[in-house]
Amino acid sequence: MNTKPTKPTSSLTGLRKLLPFLKVERGNLAWAALFILVTSTINLGAPFVFGYAVDNFIAKGDYPGVLVTVGVMLAAYLISLGTQYSQMWFMGGVGQRVLFRLRSLIFGKLQQLSIAFFNRQKAGDLISRINNDTDKLNQFFAETLVRFVGTIVIMAGTSIFLLSLNVKLGLAAMAPAVVLLAYTRLLSPWVKSRTAASLKAMGGLSGEVQESLDHFKVIVAFDRRDYFRKQFEIANETNYRAALRAGVANASYSPVYDFASSFAQLIVVVYGLFLISHGAMTIGLLLSFLLYINQFYGPLRQIAMLWQSFQTALAAWDRISEILEQDPGMGKTKAKAQASSAVLEFRGVSFRYSDSGDVLKDISFALERGKTYALVGPTGGGKTTTASLMARLYDPTEGAVLLGGRDLRSYSNEERTKKIGFILQEPFLFSGTVLDNIFYGNTEYAKASHEEKVNALKENRLDGLMARFSEGVDTPVQAGAETISLGQRQLIAFMRAVLRKPELLILDEATANIDTVTEQSLEEVLRQLPEETTRVIIAHRLNTIESADGIFFVNGGKIEGAGSLQQAVDMLMHGKRQS
Repeated sequence: MNTKPTKPTSSLTGLRKLLPFLKVERGNLAWAALFILVTSTINLGAPFVFGYAVDNFIAKGDYPGVLVTVGVMLAAYLISLGTQYSQMWFMGGVGQRVLFRLRSLIFGKLQQLSIAFFNRQKAGDLISRINNDTDKLNQFFAETLVRFVGTIVIMAGTSIFLLSLNVKLGLAAMAPAVVLLAYTRLLSPWVKSRTAASLKAMGGLSGEVQESLDHFKVIVAFDRRDYFRKQFEIANETNYRAALRAGVANASYSPVYDFASSFAQLIVVVYGLFLISHGAMTIGLLLSFLLYINQFYGPLRQIAMLWQSFQTALAAWDRISEILEQDPGMGKTKAKAQASSAVLEFRGVSFRYSDSGDVLKDISFALERGKTYALVGPTGGGKTTTASLMARLYDPTEGAVLLGGRDLRSYSNEERTKKIGFILQEPFLFSGTVLDNIFYGNTEYAKASHEEKVNALKENRLDGLMARFSEGVDTPVQAGAETISLGQRQLIAFMRAVLRKPELLILDEATANIDTVTEQSLEEVLRQLPEETTRVIIAHRLNTIESADGIFFVNGGKIEGAGSLQQAVDMLMHGKRQS
């Protein structure tokens, strides 16, 4: 599956894609819209009331009228304060709920994607998309959207007032806004591209930090902190330059908008004084005009800032869409069971990674029930790829893998994981206790109590191994499982697999890094498997494959049976196929 970045979203298309997230919030949006309308009405009426007071009360010395006007305006502003707070409260809740649903949607999508996708992505960049990019959308819904709507209402209302007071002066005052509109449309693609580059650089920085911290033990062991610092400095420098360019691009709006506002005020003053001198306008009306011009270009400047936020949200949405629009590539197919005595069978299987040639080509073989098979071959020969195809971590490029006579792709994930166990060289454990990790993902014991799980260990003769842990089944396991040894981690992984009683158990170098005593304990665990369980072992150590019922040599895109252990050793030493 190829990862193709989505095309940059246009502003209108992006808005259409974002609005569906607000459908379930229609009630809250309606209340927010009502409060926006009340706030805007008050703000629109204030300049007219002020100009009226100047011409009818201040100019005539009617001070009681001035006091009444002040009282009315104060009451209106207090109401506006309450409605502004209410609209922000409603939209803040909308933003948080949208953020919650969006993150859940992304995480759910990630769980559907194949391992091939994660092999091409840095974990830190994916984390940045879930945390940082979704937060940009939250800011858009919680703050930008409500302010954007409010400013549009204010500007539309102000335009009506300006034209109703004096058409010619109103048109002259709003003329610079036409130039601003053209300027904004011209700059938007450039600003958005710079913002997208900044978000990508932030994801790269997160990925570099996450990767370095994950391997910090190796960095310390080889005393390569200098390399760590250098890689971080490179990523940090890239992020800094991208953020700086994005900041300059986004800041390019404000100076032009400020100039347009000042120029419009100058037009109003000059033209207004001309009209006053000819008796066509009063001083109070001119003051109202100046206040309305400020109300028109002030929100217009605000829209420039909000447009930056909108462009950032669209750039973040593009990065999120790359995940949401990914084809899982490993869907379930319908297939009838075929007559087969084998537990697992490869039929004409070929496989290649997206950026390489065939790792396996036209492979066919079968594994019988209850037997043990070993895969041997040089490093990079395709052993782990073969095992991954058996467990359906990947799908074959051509051909089919059959489990119990059925195409492996026709099984649900639950059915497949119940029938196939996979033990890695370095097992991953989750935070919790030893008992939690032993029964992790085991649907048979999903609702079992602590006591029932302990009894299950006894019934499967695994309880004696709990003495290897300081607090038995209740031994805490911290993140990364650094508090317990590799041997203990493998014990947990082996018990986890055995308790599922799989039809096929794959061991990928599972005993490569442990001592002989622990290896004997692991063999003891494996003896609890049902007799009909088929084992596939990937190993280099001879003692782990000498008792195998069948040995396959994997190299050069081919899998060939080795007649004996000695023949397998010869093939491994000489790196060539023998019949």
